[in-house]
Amino acid sequence: MTTIKDIANKLGISSGTVSKGLNGASDISEQMRQLVIDTALELGYVPKSMKDVAHRNICILIENMSYENIDQFGYEIIEGFRRAAVKKNCNVTIIPTSLNMQAEEKYDNFMLRNSYSGAFLLGFALHDDYMKQLSQTAFPTVLLDNQIAGNHNVAYIGTESQEGIEAAIDHLVKLGHHKIAFLNGSKNSMVSEERKRYFMDSMLFHGLEVDEALIAYGHYVPDCAKYHVSDFIEHGATAIMCASDLIASGVIIEATRLGKKVPDDISVIGFDDLPISQYLSPSLTTIRQNREALGESAFSVLENLMNHLAVSKLLLRPYFVVRDSTGPCKK
Repeated sequence: MTTIKDIANKLGISSGTVSKGLNGASDISEQMRQLVIDTALELGYVPKSMKDVAHRNICILIENMSYENIDQFGYEIIEGFRRAAVKKNCNVTIIPTSLNMQAEEKYDNFMLRNSYSGAFLLGFALHDDYMKQLSQTAFPTVLLDNQIAGNHNVAYIGTESQEGIEAAIDHLVKLGHHKIAFLNGSKNSMVSEERKRYFMDSMLFHGLEVDEALIAYGHYVPDCAKYHVSDFIEHGATAIMCASDLIASGVIIEATRLGKKVPDDISVIGFDDLPISQYLSPSLTTIRQNREALGESAFSVLENLMNHLAVSKLLLRPYFVVRDSTGPCKK
């Protein structure tokens, strides 16, 4: 097992300097601190705090995702994760993350410097610096709706989108809809690409035309709807499948502004089943993700990784919830 003395001998410096470098002391240079951390990672150094299985420090790194209240997507995921972690005596720190933070310090350096035994990453895009570094990370890491192949220290947690989207398309087809649009979330997201693929596959399975004019990327916010709904309607859409409930709420608002009644003129389906979904007017037909269970499962997977049990992915089943925003297609 690598010790501070091993690092000091490797660099030809004192153990005290190594200790300062690992603990972020202000009286050594940034260049020396980085050299100490890089060498510690190279030699496989593990701080004492990370060896204490009974009281591990872990973190949630979150980017581009709201989580402050129950109506926001990340809230129940984080609450489920934290409750599961507390039962196993793990200390959880939530860290809002930015591109600047990722550019300033490498992922493994950040984890080692803060003595984190593992991390749960939410809301990251595939092109983010930390995502690129995960193929080589030595730290147990769980991703929500993203996957890194080839590293046994990294796992993926999510909801099986295919089953939910197939149920939604089947529901619309039975209501007589054939011109179905899909308003997706952000580009550079694995889950966005998956949902687009499953939407197209399900359309083809039901013998329906996949019209590229009826497929668009937006963002996971209501405001994106105003850029696409009118185009969908002009191209004959009678139903709009959305990649999130927030997008769907924006679609309902925009359709109403354009003089269309939901569901009399156009049906709308969301994804997530946020608490606000049942209070929209009309209430939203949607694909439910059990977000609290996602958080609990994420901790369970992370715990396995920290105990050197390699896990690839864990997918939860969705539930299709029919409410008032879908109805028969107008003849």
